[in-house]
Amino acid sequence: MTELTQQQAISRYAAQIGDNGLIIGHRMSEWCFKAPTIEMEMALMNCALDLIGQARELYTYAGVAGGEGKKEDDFAYLRDEQDFRNNLLAEVPNGDWGDTIVRLFFMSAFNNLFYKALSQSKDTQLAAIGEKSLKEVIYHLRFSSEWLIRLGDGTEESHARAQKSIDSLWMYVGELFTMSDVEKQLLADGISVDVEALREEWEHTVNRVLRQATLHRPQDDWAMLGGKAEGRHTEHFGYIITDMQYMQRRYPGCEW
Repeated sequence: MTELTQQQAISRYAAQIGDNGLIIGHRMSEWCFKAPTIEMEMALMNCALDLIGQARELYTYAGVAGGEGKKEDDFAYLRDEQDFRNNLLAEVPNGDWGDTIVRLFFMSAFNNLFYKALSQSKDTQLAAIGEKSLKEVIYHLRFSSEWLIRLGDGTEESHARAQKSIDSLWMYVGELFTMSDVEKQLLADGISVDVEALREEWEHTVNRVLRQATLHRPQDDWAMLGGKAEGRHTEHFGYIITDMQYMQRRYPGCEW
């Protein structure tokens, strides 16, 4: 990677974090009018709004730090597929209710630790975003944990389908704990989060909830990588940004 100034690195780092929130928030918004009950739909939409709200704050800060006059719309709607640096876990399709709950649980357990650490960043703006976001992801983790326990310790069918969701999504969790070049550059200055160091506590949380849910963690830790570090996404990603960027492409200049 070409050596970046600290401000350029902070801009890329903020956008990278924001990409996760935007993409998983967009995925969850696809449940609108499709959730099992109106209460569940409201809960999922609140989670989606929280995540997209986090993305907006991070994109705004990325624009300020970059010093090129970019706004949040530029990051969300005017970048190509390879410019997004979200984890692949965020972009996989919603699947059934079990898939969505398991994905939210894995991501929320990570975000809970990540934003707690980010709130200690020496960059005061990132620290403030981390502190604010932490309050929201604590709710996401509680909501998804309670549902996962209900599915795993429920009927024979709900247990089997929840286990299938865990087995199919497990290959994406390893990427959460890999460091991008920008993260490595900012770590020495106390600005970024050492995500590799979060894995042990994340596994403790996951193992505890899976035990309560009578579900099993896969033993194979092979991880699919590429989204976060290189902008190489799954075959599903193109459909996401085609949908998400339609209005901006159709009506150039419209604002979020």
